[in-house]
Amino acid sequence: MEGGQAQAAVQGGPLKEEAHRKATATGANSAALTLLLIEDDPAGSPIVPELLDSSGKPIRVRTARNLTEAERLLTDDVHCILLDLALPAPGGSGDDDELAVLKHVLELAPRHAVLALTASGDAERAAEAVRVGAQDYLFRDELDGRLLSRAIRYAVERKRSDTAERRLAEGRLRAQENRRLERGLLPTPLLEGSSLRFAARYRPGRSRALLGGDFYDAVRTPDGTVHAMIGDVCGHGPDEAALGVELRIAWRALTLAGLCGDELLSTLQEVLEHERADEEIFATLCTVDIAPDGRRAGLCLAGHPSPLVARPGRTARLLPYDKNGPALGLLPGARWPRMQVELGSEWSLMLYTDGLIEGRVGTEGDRLGQDGMVDMIRRQLSEGLRGEDLLRAAVSEVRNLNGGELTDDVAVVLLDRTS
Repeated sequence: MEGGQAQAAVQGGPLKEEAHRKATATGANSAALTLLLIEDDPAGSPIVPELLDSSGKPIRVRTARNLTEAERLLTDDVHCILLDLALPAPGGSGDDDELAVLKHVLELAPRHAVLALTASGDAERAAEAVRVGAQDYLFRDELDGRLLSRAIRYAVERKRSDTAERRLAEGRLRAQENRRLERGLLPTPLLEGSSLRFAARYRPGRSRALLGGDFYDAVRTPDGTVHAMIGDVCGHGPDEAALGVELRIAWRALTLAGLCGDELLSTLQEVLEHERADEEIFATLCTVDIAPDGRRAGLCLAGHPSPLVARPGRTARLLPYDKNGPALGLLPGARWPRMQVELGSEWSLMLYTDGLIEGRVGTEGDRLGQDGMVDMIRRQLSEGLRGEDLLRAAVSEVRNLNGGELTDDVAVVLLDRTS
């Protein structure tokens, strides 16, 4: 291509003209551009004399005779690098790669626009330089100050556009990976063979977090018993989220191995004490084991809010919590008594973390609290909400009452039995 890609950018078709127009507009509304010229004899170069941007401001030029000097001069206010491809390879290693010096500069300055400078008879290497990562190439013997000024503005704008597109693509990929990872980290209940219906809702409290410190699970053991649990690791960081996942996995393994009640919670406390990053970290936990006939359940509480139970013809209420034991990780040798509760033939059992009840309400900034949560669920049940719809409405209303996103993680689990 005669005159190189820089001339095509200036004299070419509509797309190149549009790119040049954007580059011109950017240059007109920003500070003066700075060029770093890397050439073995910059003082004798015909391109060093005055360069002007689109608004008539001088383009500042810094000169370096080698890559060592270039690295020292490459500060954040440099917008573009003009590199002589004829420079020797870094360190005088005798590398046969004709673009070794360019690759070194690209590694050294990944955020900067780079223009490759070469002789007009070296078009193949010039084109390869663009494929490797340069924004454009220029032929030394066809160059003048006006063309170089335009090429600099074009290269800077193109680099900005490439960077923005790359960040957008990385953001989309990260979001996709996060969704896949979240699906992998959140449990898939093992309830095959059970007549109980299961629903869950999860919302991490940290901004842009994948998971918080809340965790839950449900499994059915071979004897027909359905075990469910929900827990909350204190704190909101990634370490707490990881610990919550570890506790959930341990709970499932121990439950399937036949542990229950105090024996199960004592073992989970040992896991927490071994895995936590700090001795101040603790976790609250609520476990229920529902008998095969579905009419009664065992309940263990380790510093956790008591579940809510709703039955046809009765007012929804909290299960007893007078035998609530300490949170896991607080007291060595603690015990967690198992309470027997009657459920009846038809019921809904809701387990939740304190994120559901600690949001603010009203202008006074009071907490919703358990009483407010119970009243809310009673009203929503009277409106005919059940299952996923009930949980979605509950979390949404708590968020609205709070006046925006909740600062704490929220997890809610619902088990339903119909006669």
